[in-house]
Amino acid sequence: MHNGRILNRLQPFIAVAIASLAVAAVPGNGAAAAADTAVVQLGHDILAELVGIDTTGIAGSTTVAAEAMAARFRAAGFGARDLSLLGPDPRKGNLVARYRGRPGTKLQPLLIIGHLDVVEAPRADWSTDPFRLVEHDGYYYGRGVQDMKGPDAVIVADLIRLKVSGYVPDRDIILALTADEEGGTDNGVDWLLRNHRELIDAEYVLNPDGGIVSADHGKAISLEVEAAEKLYADYQLLATNPGGHSSRPTPDNAIYHVSNALAALQAAPFPFELNAVTRAYLGAMAQVSGGQEAADMRAILADPPDPAAILRLSQDARLNSILHTTCVPTLLSGGQAVNALPLRAEANVNCRILPGHSQEEVRLELVRRFADPAVTVRYRNDAGVLSDQGSARRAMTPPPPRADLIGAVQDIGAQLWPGALVVPLMETVATDSLYTMQANIPSYGVSGLLIDRDDNREHGRDERIRTSAFDACLEFYYQLLRALTGGRH
Repeated sequence: MHNGRILNRLQPFIAVAIASLAVAAVPGNGAAAAADTAVVQLGHDILAELVGIDTTGIAGSTTVAAEAMAARFRAAGFGARDLSLLGPDPRKGNLVARYRGRPGTKLQPLLIIGHLDVVEAPRADWSTDPFRLVEHDGYYYGRGVQDMKGPDAVIVADLIRLKVSGYVPDRDIILALTADEEGGTDNGVDWLLRNHRELIDAEYVLNPDGGIVSADHGKAISLEVEAAEKLYADYQLLATNPGGHSSRPTPDNAIYHVSNALAALQAAPFPFELNAVTRAYLGAMAQVSGGQEAADMRAILADPPDPAAILRLSQDARLNSILHTTCVPTLLSGGQAVNALPLRAEANVNCRILPGHSQEEVRLELVRRFADPAVTVRYRNDAGVLSDQGSARRAMTPPPPRADLIGAVQDIGAQLWPGALVVPLMETVATDSLYTMQANIPSYGVSGLLIDRDDNREHGRDERIRTSAFDACLEFYYQLLRALTGGRH
């Protein structure tokens, strides 16, 4: 799509970002209307239950977690016809829960998607048991508390809260809790769309896997609404050699070839590039950032952009991922014996690709950069299957902005995080919005979960969230669902 047309579609996001600057800050910047004690306890219990269920791809089961959440919905009054447990594999179960709206409504449903699976978490790497919710010094620790069992627990608790209060929305609300977002061959959203679309078809999607409340030391700076995201791709780098005795080394060494390719990757980042979403984001953030960072944000928005400012901002991993396509080695193996020249060396390079570029375009760029015929670069799909060519798929086009959604986020955000700025975001990770957008269902990343910019432990050791952030998220999504479904008691 032409950049000018994209920018026009983003004007409501930009307008909200500017208007939010007028919101007066309140000392402490805390959650002014946190959920009541009973709701917080319910949310805590659900989060503890979800964290306690191993849903990793290797040894875990999303089916167990899906069944546990179905049991909670049944206890809250959801009928059998409102709950569907299904999937292609006994360990890869998905739950679709439908909250029935006003009888006779002509409005299409609102769909919320959240994945139940989590990345691996070896116990030896953590200071706590990753599969037990631990509360310590104002934080919840556990695998998935941020990505994304925390948001899952929030949505489940809030739907139960609405149900038991007798709330009747003006449209159906559908929640899909799914498998294999983090990897594997049975992505739940994709599988449901291909096999049971009637269960999750909707006017639009909310995806709490994107769009956090970005904070500095607990003080909310911005409420992010995901309007675009980068494209995910994996590539295999492979070098082979006849091998030989290690006492007779030669430069033609498979490990040397792969390591030289990785060195070339590190030495030359992909070019700086902005699009309509990242321009809007940086323009808004320049107004609330300070000092050199704010000056540099303005400088890279100039024509031409300032190379020195690009370099300085790129030292921040968070901003670097916004400014560039990024590729990084994530797996490395080679050799077969300590006293033999390696027959084989292999690396996996994981790329997050800016909108406008395809997986095959990046593969060809890697080949050009390595400039080594001894290293083959093959595309690895989500199922791990290798091919000599990547796809022509590109990142999703930003969905049309919704005034009701942006307005609600602004109003609720002003209550819970006074002074924080509502900004459009290009998500630098890949989410299941990829599948819903491909199915022509407009999708928006809205989390409501406050995360410190210098303490993002997603996929990492000792993953954690502030307890106060979880409580505020409970209230945020409760109010958001009410605002978007205009229901009554």
